[in-house]
Amino acid sequence: MPSVPRASIFLQYFRRTNYGIQIIFYFLNGQCMIAFAFMLSSLFRSSLTAVVFAYLYVFASGLIGSLLLQTFMNQNPLWIFFVEWVPAWSLFRGLYEIGSYTFLGVYTNSQGMEFSNLHDANNGMLSVWGIFLVEWVIFMVLGWYFEQVISSGNGIKRHPLFFLECFRRQKGSSSLNKNSLHANRTSLDGEMALTVKPAGELADVQAERDRVERMTDFSNTPILVRNIKKIYPGQDGGKPKVAVKSLTLGIERGECFGLLGPNGAGKTTSINVLTGFLEPSGGSAMIEGYNLSEDMQEVYKLMGVCPQHDLLWEQLTGEEHLLFYGRLKGFNKQQLEESVTAGLQSVNLLNVRDKQAGKYSGGMKRRLSVAISFVGSPKVVYLDEPSTGLDPASRRGLWEVVKANKSGKALILTTHSMEEAEMLCDRLGIFVDGQLVCIGNPKEITHRYAGYLVFTITVPPNEDQAARKHVLQMSPNAILTYELGGTLKYELPCSEITLSGVFEAMSHLKQNITVLDWGVANATLEEVFIKFARQSGIKSEES
Repeated sequence: MPSVPRASIFLQYFRRTNYGIQIIFYFLNGQCMIAFAFMLSSLFRSSLTAVVFAYLYVFASGLIGSLLLQTFMNQNPLWIFFVEWVPAWSLFRGLYEIGSYTFLGVYTNSQGMEFSNLHDANNGMLSVWGIFLVEWVIFMVLGWYFEQVISSGNGIKRHPLFFLECFRRQKGSSSLNKNSLHANRTSLDGEMALTVKPAGELADVQAERDRVERMTDFSNTPILVRNIKKIYPGQDGGKPKVAVKSLTLGIERGECFGLLGPNGAGKTTSINVLTGFLEPSGGSAMIEGYNLSEDMQEVYKLMGVCPQHDLLWEQLTGEEHLLFYGRLKGFNKQQLEESVTAGLQSVNLLNVRDKQAGKYSGGMKRRLSVAISFVGSPKVVYLDEPSTGLDPASRRGLWEVVKANKSGKALILTTHSMEEAEMLCDRLGIFVDGQLVCIGNPKEITHRYAGYLVFTITVPPNEDQAARKHVLQMSPNAILTYELGGTLKYELPCSEITLSGVFEAMSHLKQNITVLDWGVANATLEEVFIKFARQSGIKSEES
């Protein structure tokens, strides 16, 4: 029975209080709590930690708030104004006021709180509303500010006084003005002076480092990277993981630079650093004259990205995706329509422009991601394994899209396809264990690091020892790279034997043993890649 009057009073709490007062009170409180949650979310890296803190805060604020409210209301009403500024405690004050008027209305058979009661001497509802409004603004501003200056693991944090930049920037100034280039040049030179190059760096990588270091005019170098490093802290007391080791390179306008390397080599991490998704542990980079650590907001306007994994809204159509990104680039209506149509047509998605992305196949989603990266004619484009999951016809069509859009842009492409790298890239860099181990155009790399012939011979299993002996007579420093069931694969140094010499040696070898099959060819880019991977202790599938 005691629950009946309590339930009745609970209903009276809502029925007797003016509905307009309730709507304003709960609306302002809801907006204040949402802003408070946004602010707190920027202070936590782990969702688990945030949830635990939220539960503890709700419990503690409810318990302590109710006790303090009763104390100050009965003993020192002046302090109640200051207590109300603690988030959630102003809610208790408002509920207290509504409850007081409700009880009075029940016992006097009158209405509860009305708008005419807001100016009563002891009614604090107006002050509660005012606090809600002020805290709503404060929490939103603080949430935005903390999001900019506190690193959450993703994105580059800005200087605590970044909002003062507007006073030192001229409105509409070019990114490549003399003063900004000089300032960024000084910053980058400081990074070069403080960084020691990795031990054992090969000549071509060192030459690229020297070229970038000596560079004075980089107006035609949209991407300039100097000693970028990314180190992840060790887990559970383990050693830190060095994902990128002192990466230095410059990419010219109109150039497609390919990053090759085995899984986990640091290719995607490097792109994530350059796109602002990860904060570098050291080093500097400039994108179209803007410093990566200071001017990321300007860099975002200049770049397009095709991520390794598709980031699409499944409810939006392909056309709506391009419309969204086109508006971000500031296109007017006519430019937007032309850009969207051209983008969808280039990746062969024009006939499914009105189909939701969630209903696209994997290859269609990949093509849409590539189209998004080129929307708005960005100055810098990052393509992270763009042809993954595409059939041969779509892959070649995608290559044509990349080549057609390369003019006037700097492109960075990561891929596991050597054919794609040779087809699209003006220069290549092979990444192994977080370090750039060689750099050059595809033909240069193959010629420089593949100074050998690839020789394959198949003999009956019982004659493989004789075959080994004859190969070593033909080339004493031949390296056996593969052996299975009588099939032997060797690297023959070009300094010891020529292609004609191999044919001559094989004519004599066939007279001594049974040769089922044999072949000789120049080394390919793929074999150079495998060679570097092996030297770093990474086993290829072939080995």
